Amino acid sequence: MKKIFTIILILLSLHPLYSATSGKSDKERRPKKKKIEQIEIKKVVNERIDTLTNEFLDTVTVKKALVVNDYSLIGVQYGVGLSQVMWNPPQEQKMVFSPVNFGVTYTKYGQMFAMPFFAFKGGLFYAKEGYEFEYNEEYDYTYKIEGAEKAILEVVEVPLLFQFHYDTWNFKFLVEVGCYGGYRLGIQRFPGKTGSVKPELEFGFKDTDRRFDYGIKGGVGLALVFDPLEFHITAAYKHSLSSLYTPDHNSQYYYRFAYPSNIVVSAGVHFQLSKRTGKTKAELKKQAKSMVYGDTDSQSR
Repeated sequence: MKKIFTIILILLSLHPLYSATSGKSDKERRPKKKKIEQIEIKKVVNERIDTLTNEFLDTVTVKKALVVNDYSLIGVQYGVGLSQVMWNPPQEQKMVFSPVNFGVTYTKYGQMFAMPFFAFKGGLFYAKEGYEFEYNEEYDYTYKIEGAEKAILEVVEVPLLFQFHYDTWNFKFLVEVGCYGGYRLGIQRFPGKTGSVKPELEFGFKDTDRRFDYGIKGGVGLALVFDPLEFHITAAYKHSLSSLYTPDHNSQYYYRFAYPSNIVVSAGVHFQLSKRTGKTKAELKKQAKSMVYGDTDSQSR
């Protein structure tokens, strides 16, 4: 009897089911059903993603909120200008060409009115602009201010612009409008053929001249986008609302005004400070895939 009992114990110790389950609770012996289901779902999702075609994604209607442009730019711009002055009373004049207009800009893109087409742009610019009177054949006379037929002003300005932009993959169309504030740093007067400028006024302002400047500014442009760089080409118009001199500088009864204006064509290089996002075709396809199959990136981890 003792030998039979010993044989039974030896057989039980060698049995795989007994050794695998001995000492374990019923909960531990249960199969991990949840883990098996996750593995099967992962296999199905991966198989369906592999069969997903671009033609099918093009037919998917994206109802989810689109990714918006939300990034910043810092850049440098250089341009040339054509300037003149709106005189009251009117005077015959020429446009003055100036190859000096450069500065730095900062642009913040974001969403407004539930649309990703807007931005705010600020900057600091140094430029030269001026005026030049033209000979009047009828009166055989060239108008002059302080004996000068021509003057060039050095100005510094800070524009604050509201920008509308429409983006494609490598192009961006721009429309800008806003205001600016500035200061007239210096002036150089030229006597011309018939003028005569006093030495103290050749490079100096009078007490009646206005140094502070402000006005409106706007323009259109085109940008070439090669992340993280953007190349902008713009044509802008600036109109001053601050006369070159006080209106009653010559007479208390007959006011005179002189409002400078400037047309500037410029080119600039801008660097993206953060990642650019937009409504590109690739992003729409990625979004469509996410809507149909869920967050596949997180499921594949």
